[in-house]
Amino acid sequence: MNHGELKWTEVEANSNKVVVLPLGSLEQHGHHLPMLTDSMIANEIARRSQEELGNEAVFLPVLWTGASDHHLGFTGTISLNNSLYTEVLTDLLESLILAGYRKIFLLNAHGGNITPGRMAIYDVHLRHRNTPGLFIAFSSWWTVAAEQIAAIETLEQKIVTHACELETSMILRLRPELVDMSRSSGTFIPFDSDFYTPDFSRFSRVDIARAFDELSITGAFGNPSCATSEKGEALFGAAVKEIVTFIREFATWREITAH
Repeated sequence: MNHGELKWTEVEANSNKVVVLPLGSLEQHGHHLPMLTDSMIANEIARRSQEELGNEAVFLPVLWTGASDHHLGFTGTISLNNSLYTEVLTDLLESLILAGYRKIFLLNAHGGNITPGRMAIYDVHLRHRNTPGLFIAFSSWWTVAAEQIAAIETLEQKIVTHACELETSMILRLRPELVDMSRSSGTFIPFDSDFYTPDFSRFSRVDIARAFDELSITGAFGNPSCATSEKGEALFGAAVKEIVTFIREFATWREITAH
């Protein structure tokens, strides 16, 4: 069900359902992928999830721009700075709460949205902490389905980085005409540390501030040249299955009572 296709008089009757806001970006994705990659992936995951859920949940349109200041060193990136993006999400959440929604899920597809997204949900929750039954969730598709992604045997890379094997495979499945595999070149950065991995190929235990053009000449990481449409379909399948499962469970959540 699409929130935007409802009449305003129909919103109250559906506000008891989980409402989903997909979050994307418009930013460089290497020499081989379109700048709307994250938004395209978010939109497809939301579309398939909505198809599966039918009237069980309400979906908003994808927010196509994100917090991408760290990509501005590459021409064409369109960004909201972190503070402004937090404000945008805060205002959207306030509107949804005013509409009567009490279970709100921000479904993310861009790493730069994570910090401001978390800020927004905590700020809004604290403002509405006495609102009965209110839950605001935020997660990225690759986090919700991390175990399932790691179990896809054909993948050489088991986690999402940027314009990598995984994202390239998903756009090959979705919009192959927009992918230039002849220019699919990523970056690996040798760095001797048990705590920080600058090319995102492993989990880092500390955060280090770096813009993307300080880390990658092409703007991509990993080995996108081994991407295939078949891997993309497996990734979409894994992500949608886990997100649908979460939304169905989320719909059943009740108050958390401290003891």
